[in-house]
Amino acid sequence: MLSERDDPIIAIATPPGRGAVGVVRLSGKQLGPMAQQLVKRELQPRQSHLVSIRDVHGQTIDQALAVFFPGPHSYTGEDVLELQGHGGAVVLSMLVSHCLWLAKQTDSNQHALMPNLRMARPGEFTERAFLNNKLDLAQAEAVADLIDAQTQAAVRSAGRSLEGEFSRRVDELAQALVHVRMQIEACLDFPEEDLDFIEQMQVQQQLQHIQHQLTGLLSQAQQGRLLRDGLKLVIAGQPNAGKSSLLNALAGADVAIVTPVAGTTRDVLTQTIHIEGVPIHVLDTAGLREEADADEVERIGMTRAWSHIEQADLVVLLDDLGRRQDANYIQAQNRLHEKIERTRTAHTALLTVHNKIDTVDHAPQSGLCISAITGAGMPALREQLLLLAGWQAGLNEGVFTARTRHVEALVQTTEHVAQALALLTQTAPALDVLAEECRLAHQALSALTGKFTPDDLLGEIFSRFCIGK
Repeated sequence: MLSERDDPIIAIATPPGRGAVGVVRLSGKQLGPMAQQLVKRELQPRQSHLVSIRDVHGQTIDQALAVFFPGPHSYTGEDVLELQGHGGAVVLSMLVSHCLWLAKQTDSNQHALMPNLRMARPGEFTERAFLNNKLDLAQAEAVADLIDAQTQAAVRSAGRSLEGEFSRRVDELAQALVHVRMQIEACLDFPEEDLDFIEQMQVQQQLQHIQHQLTGLLSQAQQGRLLRDGLKLVIAGQPNAGKSSLLNALAGADVAIVTPVAGTTRDVLTQTIHIEGVPIHVLDTAGLREEADADEVERIGMTRAWSHIEQADLVVLLDDLGRRQDANYIQAQNRLHEKIERTRTAHTALLTVHNKIDTVDHAPQSGLCISAITGAGMPALREQLLLLAGWQAGLNEGVFTARTRHVEALVQTTEHVAQALALLTQTAPALDVLAEECRLAHQALSALTGKFTPDDLLGEIFSRFCIGK
């Protein structure tokens, strides 16, 4: 009995809506007879054929280009048929329905063409490419990252991952770990010579080299994660500190209403900007003050603001230089700073920015001073935001796309290698423990390309893909 992974699948591979061209894609083993019956002619591999696809009554559904890719020389590694027709939602749905109907029709021997043909799940075509060794897991994820890329830098980094640059470096490190493991485990069979053998094989030097390579790879992965995911920046401050003006200045457009009236912003406004290709999701929040002084709507806005502060990667606390002579304002600002310090998590950075430098004669001697209205100090603020985000401009040309799971796997690998090196500093290191640390490092590293990846993680990864890819 065929498993679900062996079922032939079909899906519309182009976005929903009206367009010039729409693509219906089928993938499965021994798809040739079904394809020939559908288009009523023999299809030459990897050649475009203009065909008319007719329904059960002989009426034309659409004229399309049919391209047949016999496996294993296809995207999925199975037989693949692509129908490139007109991009209307109804006509594409009719093509899919006709294919599903035709698959269940029987031949002269009363055998259905493809009785198990079904609609594909999100990401199932790329999942099959992974399962059939056409792509490793990092490359498969790069397919989705390339589609979702928001900047040119993100496109280039996803392209490098799709070409296998990230996977190649991971495989090189994995092979180096395997070599070290073989040397250590060989010593376990000859305990009387183990320490001398470890020194002769320069195991410590090999692990130090691996550690150095891991550090560089981790830095680039963290850069790649920034390009892919960006960071969440929350602008906080008292009413009328200039939060909405700062959002407009960062966005380069009037996306938020700015008035002299305190409490103009009642809810959270979000705008995504790009600095050196890094997406930054900026949130302008309601002015924060004592709840007793606010009305009900304003209190709801402040509650939402604090919720976003807890989840932020970076909080910019805005200080109004025009009110630095007001003792009540200074006290409220100090209380606000203390509360943000208590609220923010360990991964949240806090940056105090002095705004409205254009309204005072003397700027503070320390701190970042800007004017959200005139633009003074904005280049320095953008630079500081990237610095706090961990962006290193010198690494951006060689960066590949990465995800949180990639970074976590590299961190785990680095920790196990560090534990192994720590064992080697002992007078009589336990070689079985040393071998185990190297094995765990190798396992964590191999999860990046899918060689040691559980099925539930695969389901989570591919379920986030679009249908038809």
